[in-house]
Amino acid sequence: MTDLQPPAQLTAYERAVTAELPVPVAAATARRVLGDLSRIPDWLALHARWRGTPPAGAAVGVEFGEQVTLMGIPADIAWEVVEVSEHRVGLSGTGPMQLTLGLWFTTSEDGGGTLVRIDAGVGGDPVVGPMGATVMKSLEEALQESLQRLARVLGEGREEQAAAAPVRHERTGKLLDPRTPVLVGVGQVVRRTPDLDQPADPATLAAEAARVAEADSGAALLARLDEVHAVASASWSYRDLGRAVAEQLGAEPSRTVMSARYGGDAGQLLVNAAGQAVADGRASVVLVCGAEAGSTLAAAQKAGRDLGWPEQPADVRPDEVVGSEREPNNAAETGAGLSVPVYSYALMEAALRHRTGKTQEEHLRTITELWSRFSEVAAENEHAWMPEAQSAERLARADADNRMVTTPYTKLLCANLQVDLAAAVIVTSVAAAEEAGVPQDRWVFLHAGAAAYDEWFVSERGDLASSPAIRTIGAAALDHAGLTVDRIAHVDLYSCFPAAVQIAAHELGLPVDDPKRPLTVTGGLTFAGGPGNNYGTHAVATLVQRLREEPTSYGLATSLGWYATKHAIGIYSAEPPERAYRSLHPALEPVPSRPVVTSYTGPAVLETFTVQHERDGSPSAVIVTALTPEGGRVLVRSRRPEVVAAALDEDPLGWPVEVAGGDLTFAGRDRQTLSPPPPMPVLLEKRGAVAVVTINRPERRNAVDVRTAELLEQVVDHVEADPSVRVAVITGAGGSFCAGMDLKAAAAGQFAMTERGGPLGITARPMRKPLIAAVEGHALAGGFELALVADLVVASTDSQFGLPEPKRGLVAAAGGVLRSSQRLPRNVAMELALTGNPMPATRMAELGLVNRLAEPGAVLDAALALAEEITANAPLSVEVSKRIVEESPDWPVDQAFARQSDLAAVAVLSEDAAEGVAAFAEKRAPVWKGR
Repeated sequence: MTDLQPPAQLTAYERAVTAELPVPVAAATARRVLGDLSRIPDWLALHARWRGTPPAGAAVGVEFGEQVTLMGIPADIAWEVVEVSEHRVGLSGTGPMQLTLGLWFTTSEDGGGTLVRIDAGVGGDPVVGPMGATVMKSLEEALQESLQRLARVLGEGREEQAAAAPVRHERTGKLLDPRTPVLVGVGQVVRRTPDLDQPADPATLAAEAARVAEADSGAALLARLDEVHAVASASWSYRDLGRAVAEQLGAEPSRTVMSARYGGDAGQLLVNAAGQAVADGRASVVLVCGAEAGSTLAAAQKAGRDLGWPEQPADVRPDEVVGSEREPNNAAETGAGLSVPVYSYALMEAALRHRTGKTQEEHLRTITELWSRFSEVAAENEHAWMPEAQSAERLARADADNRMVTTPYTKLLCANLQVDLAAAVIVTSVAAAEEAGVPQDRWVFLHAGAAAYDEWFVSERGDLASSPAIRTIGAAALDHAGLTVDRIAHVDLYSCFPAAVQIAAHELGLPVDDPKRPLTVTGGLTFAGGPGNNYGTHAVATLVQRLREEPTSYGLATSLGWYATKHAIGIYSAEPPERAYRSLHPALEPVPSRPVVTSYTGPAVLETFTVQHERDGSPSAVIVTALTPEGGRVLVRSRRPEVVAAALDEDPLGWPVEVAGGDLTFAGRDRQTLSPPPPMPVLLEKRGAVAVVTINRPERRNAVDVRTAELLEQVVDHVEADPSVRVAVITGAGGSFCAGMDLKAAAAGQFAMTERGGPLGITARPMRKPLIAAVEGHALAGGFELALVADLVVASTDSQFGLPEPKRGLVAAAGGVLRSSQRLPRNVAMELALTGNPMPATRMAELGLVNRLAEPGAVLDAALALAEEITANAPLSVEVSKRIVEESPDWPVDQAFARQSDLAAVAVLSEDAAEGVAAFAEKRAPVWKGR
């Protein structure tokens, strides 16, 4: 038996206690459990909850946060592993009020079993005062209970495996969480000549790329796959492409994931999802792959050959589908011929030109020079479909080999979809990579990923030349990675058409013509090839090679789907990340949109246009978007010779037009100013830490239609995600709060409901942050239900509240009956629900539903004053107090106080708590940090 001596470090603490217990298991088994820090909750009685990412295996230098309980009082401890040996694991921690805490877990052979000992040292205010002895007695009891729990855990007889230990990165010396995701193998396949005698289907090509990726990693990984993430193929339909690839590889993954049927965001989106699966500990080895065989398919169709490619049974399906399956076009777009991407991007191209003020010749030079630089990159890419440099002059010249598709795009300015290409990347945890023997010089880390959608229908976007989604996900990913865009050395922007690259570059702050930093590493979808949904996987695979060659540099790749609609981004480097990887889904701040006006007759201004051409090069029609004086958008597809001629020979951007009968005529040649989008039905204004949300439909007494409900949901998402906002105030424009659901729109079948927010876009999902309703005028029906969502209500003295639904044969089922019964005396709630009669705000104030009354016209000011009283307090205290008020009614009586203490500990033991006490003693205003 080894003599269990106390650790020498105990002498650094004011007080120390020890507990021992023999357990009837082998010492190796006990050591595996004690060395697996993630299992602390199973046996350590002090443990309350993790703070941040839970630890894994023990190694010197590992840091993690934990909330422990001492004498029933929770305290947040920042731990560091200070000792790991064959027999002992030691932790050193610091907490509030100068608390220091040390724990050592020691094992020793004891006959046929093991003696386990826990030593604890404590220092700081909690033990130097008169309560010190009591604290230590409580701690000793907790250690003894911990050993009893440990004995039960060990007695379960479960086969224990050693926890994955942190991995040291050899080049930087950094200690990495074993679940850190890393790209370890990449593979690409290009078959430029179709083989109709042995035609490979996309699954076969993807499996080939996966084998190349495995060889690139230098380790046997495919037999260990936990998950296969597959980009849906556009050239052949699979019910579960990941399963088909796994079968060819002889792999048996526990989970398959496939992207939505259409969307070029898929490759990056699936890499992001794979990284998150690894970071969450759900998977250790994930294959992301995709392939297209469009060239072979086209050759077979031309030759009249049946390829005989496999079809999966009807009951086969992936475990998860990632991405949106929503239809890409509204009826107006389909009617104008915008169901083919090239036309929508050509309209964006003209909108970009309109914004810059360039002539058609100047802008054509800009995009052909950009694409020429892309072709030069492709010429150096061994996996490019068309590895040949093209001059700007060649790209601009329309001829038989480079026909005009739609102005200003010739064929060589468009994505090339008829390719046989495949790509695969293998994402693992660093622990799995180390165990498999992947050399660290093959590792490229995932630093951050993000995804978001722009306004879904192109025709409804306020501005055709911008992308709030790219701007938002770029900022979110860079912020998480701790980088600015200037630190990014290697870039690949999704490049189906030049407009996509220019928009993304503008939103990310990247110049389009920097010779030191081209905007592609592959060559783009024209020259490297546009394999359906899978270009993003090729971009990541190519980027990995660049980052291996320059291990201290950083790379960024974007992917997009439909018409610059669905967006994803990833940031990579061979440098280890500073923060744990996250696949982010940031909430976009609402931006103005435009209604699509159908059956319009009247004046407008031409916003953008493109001329469609037949395959023989002849012009066939012009697609025009025009803006009405009210800011709506009209879509016109005209074959009128004078309209087509003007679009070809002149530059009608900004010309006044007359729209009638689904066509247009020019009303002049002088350029006009484009009308701005109409006012948004929901406005968001930030006044310091307070967000003012205004329903802006005064002409409808602020009744909520579908668009308003969608914006309310989006505003709530944004406010909840914005750390600078602490309180929200919701009000209505024009002296009225809200008339509830827009019944006229509802009668037309357009109900003001959203998937997550429910009725009115907000009533089914109350906010985490405090919400104040500022009620001017009446709050009846849905308006009352909207006010009931708020935590606090400020109302004008002449306002009224009520639920008149019974008078219309309805029920206030958007929370009106439910919440009024919770917030008002039973009989009052019953009167409102059964009679449908309104009650004045003065009566509601007497009953406690209205917090404050104000004179008409002064309600918003009164609500803002109330909000300022809240924001003057500590953020954590406000957040926790709100949670206790909301959650406590559902707590069992015997658990209520303990649950309250658990929640309150976050604030009571925070830095802000110490600041609040110090500020009071020093007679000054506190400076809150929210931690």
